[in-house]
Amino acid sequence: MSATGLPFDDIRALVRQMPQQDGRARHDARHRQEELTKPSGSLGRLEDIAEWMAAWQGRAPTVNRPVVAVFAANHGIAARGASAFPPEVTRQMVENFAAGGAAINQICATFDLGLKIFDLALDYPTGDITLEPALSERDCAATMAYGMECLAGEPDLLCIGEMGIGNTAVASALFAALFGGTARDWVGPGTGHDSAGMARKTALVQEAIDLHGRHAADPLEALRRLGGREIAAMGGAILAARMQRVPVIVDGFVATAAAAVLYKLAPDTIDHCLFGHVSAEPGHQRALQAMGKVPLLALGMRLGEGTGAALAAAMVKAAVACHNGMATFAQAGVSDRAAD
Repeated sequence: MSATGLPFDDIRALVRQMPQQDGRARHDARHRQEELTKPSGSLGRLEDIAEWMAAWQGRAPTVNRPVVAVFAANHGIAARGASAFPPEVTRQMVENFAAGGAAINQICATFDLGLKIFDLALDYPTGDITLEPALSERDCAATMAYGMECLAGEPDLLCIGEMGIGNTAVASALFAALFGGTARDWVGPGTGHDSAGMARKTALVQEAIDLHGRHAADPLEALRRLGGREIAAMGGAILAARMQRVPVIVDGFVATAAAAVLYKLAPDTIDHCLFGHVSAEPGHQRALQAMGKVPLLALGMRLGEGTGAALAAAMVKAAVACHNGMATFAQAGVSDRAAD
């Protein structure tokens, strides 16, 4: 249990109340897959995705209201050179999202995905994790609760992404706390560090691990000490989606850190999540392997913004369209098997 009591207890109570997948809906989706005009299993993972969508939605799968939620936050550690870019870029990029000029805007427009941007107190960076916890327990839990608001509007598919200068350093420290290892095991180039920048970033992350590592046994305590507001908010969004039976696509390295916190609370907490892609950040593959997750895409991306999750959403939409729109053998008058 947490040291101070109630705020994190509320989060743990939600985890205990999570709905499970609908076995009947999954069975019905599998039965339909076997009747469609194709060899059994020939659409590969697209068939699995359609069945997964049905299981978590509790009905025939649909993607009518997909939303990409991007959470933006600033970090105290950024002031010490943890990123190749200065902290003010976070706000500048949020303004770029609002103006429609970012990569995520173009991808959402291409695939007809809704987009929501959440500004998480950008004028108030979290604590420098090399010196102090990022957040208090109350602030961390409140930020998780705020992240749950991205489910307003009742989307039927949620993609989560982030923006925050310095957040790959923060995510690296959090992964080390959750899964073990040193800063060297988890730190990557982020936004594009040179060798000197990588050395500085690695040293800062190791300082944070050394300071907070003894608290790693409690995933929520690790989150509030080593995480950030966007990571906490994404964790809350994942939990809210589970409670409302909304499937989730997780974006890259930083978004995966939010899912990893919940995984360490209870591995099945993220069974309603797909991982959109494996990024070029070296620790991302390691984190996915630690959780036994296989990403949908591997495009060498490391942008964040929910871009990999949004691209994966196009695949989910295609999987559901095939599932619902293809003719059955009977409807098409096609023989489904050769005579013995």
